[in-house]
Amino acid sequence: MEKNSKLDPRLRLMQDADMKGKIVLVRVDHNVVKKGNIKDPYRIEATIGTLYGIAEKGGRPILMTHVGRPRDKKTGQIRCDQDLSVEAIVEYLRNKLPIDIHSPSFSPEGTKGIVHMDESIRSAIDDLRNGKIGMIYLPNTRWFCGEQSKGEERETFCKELASLAQLFINDAFGSWQPHVSTYDIAKQLPSYAGFLLQKELSHLDLVLNPAHPYVAVIAGAKYDTKIGPLKALYSKVDHLILGGLIYNTYLAAKYGITIEGVSDEEVTMAKELVEMDQKEKKILELPHLIESEATDSRSEGKWRKISLEDMKKAGKVNYVVDVAPECFDLPAIRDAILSAKTIFVNAVVGLMPYFHEGSMALYRLIFNNQQAVKLFGGGDTLQELKNLVPGQYLKGLDSADTYYFTGGGSVLAAIEQGDPYHIKPVQALMD
Repeated sequence: MEKNSKLDPRLRLMQDADMKGKIVLVRVDHNVVKKGNIKDPYRIEATIGTLYGIAEKGGRPILMTHVGRPRDKKTGQIRCDQDLSVEAIVEYLRNKLPIDIHSPSFSPEGTKGIVHMDESIRSAIDDLRNGKIGMIYLPNTRWFCGEQSKGEERETFCKELASLAQLFINDAFGSWQPHVSTYDIAKQLPSYAGFLLQKELSHLDLVLNPAHPYVAVIAGAKYDTKIGPLKALYSKVDHLILGGLIYNTYLAAKYGITIEGVSDEEVTMAKELVEMDQKEKKILELPHLIESEATDSRSEGKWRKISLEDMKKAGKVNYVVDVAPECFDLPAIRDAILSAKTIFVNAVVGLMPYFHEGSMALYRLIFNNQQAVKLFGGGDTLQELKNLVPGQYLKGLDSADTYYFTGGGSVLAAIEQGDPYHIKPVQALMD
């Protein structure tokens, strides 16, 4: 693989590493398991190039990923349940790759999770080094009590992890938070960026330094997590389209409407975005919406179409759960999307799985633009894109003008920072 000229020259690349005969610890983002089953293998498939690259250079890989959120934020207790194991991922790779994959089992200590590596891993590493097995896949990194801890537990886990290998490769673009397996470990071993991470970083340049006109579509379930990225993105785009609770919050703040599910705190936070848009008017309003009395079902008579004008007159409405598809037939919306040279999408605009029509209409319109670079970010976005418009999704996989990021949160973090190399796990790979 040739070096990408768009990458920061300070970034240490795996193609420059001497791996021959060495054990290589690889952090991937295979967080694709829900209730023990794989939702979408795209994140796994995206790392196959790195795995082949390691094999070609003579390295012997030990893989690790997190799955879900087994740690209770309030109590700190960790649940090592089977539905959050890497078992389904290992089985998928066994069917994909012609190698024997060893998946060690370490016993947790009650709700503390896995406190120490079991010494049985040493014999497995010997087998890996001697070619008796082709790969080791460690348990869910968040089952280890030190992964997200501070102090001694964190230091102990980092040392035990570092003792397994001779070098470290980070290929987990979607795992942007500085935990032991993404950040601390890079200080303990010679560390490099994997092929996928390099690819993601180079495509981020298209988001941060886009061709204009530039349209971004952002949605989400929480406004507070999107404030920073939204403000940073606003300064770059020509048009901004909002969806989901973010759009509801914006409408509540701008027009003084009480919308079920939108808190007063969120409305207060959204007023800054409203003020920003008073002069430049970059936010394109979607005036036809879907109101529902419930969020856990789609029962006849419990939901209805509602116009923004009706919402303003009423002053108070139930849950707004989707954008009506006809919004994307409006000339202002169609012209903005079809004339764009860059489109960034981190959005499912309806409450899935009950209300999907708005998202489907949005995705179809975006793919009708044949000239734009189309950049999609986020696991939920990709999953619904694949479900709702499978033909366009598959076409995008092979299209030079379409790119699917494996981590939406990482893209938003880079947008907020204004530079992907300021993300902590990436910083750890810089000279």
